[in-house]
Amino acid sequence: MRMRRKNNLEERLALCKNSLLYIEGEEFYHKDVKDRFNILNLEEVFKNPNPIWLEIGCGKGQFALQTAKLNPNINVIAVEKISNVILSACERAEIEKPLNCKFLNCSAENLGYYLKNGSVERIFLNFSCPYPKHTYRNRRLTYHRFLSIYKALLAKDGEIHLKTDNAGFFEFSIESLSENGFKIKNVSLDLHNSDFKGNIETEYERLFSSQGKPIYRLEAYLT
Repeated sequence: MRMRRKNNLEERLALCKNSLLYIEGEEFYHKDVKDRFNILNLEEVFKNPNPIWLEIGCGKGQFALQTAKLNPNINVIAVEKISNVILSACERAEIEKPLNCKFLNCSAENLGYYLKNGSVERIFLNFSCPYPKHTYRNRRLTYHRFLSIYKALLAKDGEIHLKTDNAGFFEFSIESLSENGFKIKNVSLDLHNSDFKGNIETEYERLFSSQGKPIYRLEAYLT
């Protein structure tokens, strides 16, 4: 079911100037490729050179904000392409005022226009849409065209941490990551019944877990 558009969406997003770094509007796609670049100076944004962790598909921001709170020496950038969704995260951040968490309202496929190559130490893919139909597989965030973007963004020894409730997407991701030069480690087929420490739940994770669904998790890195 489609989410109802929030009242005064654009005006409310404009008020989130402390937490929202950029809004990717329709005009972005009408620009020449060379004019689309708006590389962020992250040391200036965060006022420090701390490592960057990137969550792609942050939803309402629970994971990003909690991760930032528990890791004060890490800077978190949370990405969500749907303005109607990221508004909730940004408005919460405007209240909580974390110094080390900012948001980007853009598509994952365009991250290279905003972030420098080699600038990200960790990428989180939490409960990405599985797009179960085979014809839609190119939309999955572990499809090879997205993995090429992550490869460019990741620093040396950078990692991807993935969680999902969808077994098919998990299997596809393992295959795709492996075929595209990533090594897989710390695989869990039932995260909440494992001995893994330090898990930070997302909104979807809490829901799926309450329904008795196993949570799948992995870490991937380049050699």
